[in-house]
Amino acid sequence: MLLALEQRIVLVDKHPGMLADDLSDYLFARSTGHIGSLMTLINRGCQRAVRTGAERLDQELMDQVRNDEASEAARLELQAALEKRKLTSRPRSGNRRAV
Repeated sequence: MLLALEQRIVLVDKHPGMLADDLSDYLFARSTGHIGSLMTLINRGCQRAVRTGAERLDQELMDQVRNDEASEAARLELQAALEKRKLTSRPRSGNRRAV
């Protein structure tokens, strides 16, 4: 899904893997796995990237983006599990295909 979203982002400095490789665990923790929260976060991130001239999404920029309260409240527990490698948002297999 992140690969498909990545293809639709219109930022000057975007690159393949910007979401799916660089930010997958981060976005999962921030959105707590909810599609609505993820879409809001990416949308707001793109708006901030354009306004600031960054023209790309990275963790530093995304840390400045507010998300809904429910996701932010659950984020700390989920982020701790991701950091301890008890969870991951990455596929087990190295085979990925572009959508």
